[in-house]
Amino acid sequence: MKRLSVLLITLLLAGCAEQTPEIASGEVLPCTDISYETKWVRGPEVECLDGTPGLQLSALRGPMVVNVWGSWCVTCKAEMPYFRSFYEKAKGKVELVGVAVEEAKPQDAKDFVVRNGITWPNLIDTQGSSRSYFGMGVPVTWFIDKAGVVTFKKSGEIKSKKELVTLTNKYLGVDLS
Repeated sequence: MKRLSVLLITLLLAGCAEQTPEIASGEVLPCTDISYETKWVRGPEVECLDGTPGLQLSALRGPMVVNVWGSWCVTCKAEMPYFRSFYEKAKGKVELVGVAVEEAKPQDAKDFVVRNGITWPNLIDTQGSSRSYFGMGVPVTWFIDKAGVVTFKKSGEIKSKKELVTLTNKYLGVDLS
């Protein structure tokens, strides 16, 4: 009888707990829609996560927000809901590109994309060549203007969609409000 009471109380309390919304499945997309310059560019080259040829990081052209992440990074996962929400608002005005770094194998990054509802293009640095461009540590979010100039680098976790919108307005001059 005592076990039954404990079980019933546990079930009742579990029913009152806040439910986590389900995340729609993400998709590993080709990088064909990423804006970049093809002439006079030098620097580290990374692959597209879908396995197609990538591009040189210094060739990226915005307005663009580049999120550098790792599937093993707890804070990278924590900020993904804000990037998903931001992406819905920014589509057509600001590009969003992810770059997976320091992955044990590309499949880990692909699984992260699907599990976390990521629906924007992602690159992957399988050779560690982006360290000279991005530096060490994740998450890092870069804001790149139309000329390819990095206008701001946010080290550490993005804490809200509002933060992304505010930084985009301030450093890229794009109003998403």
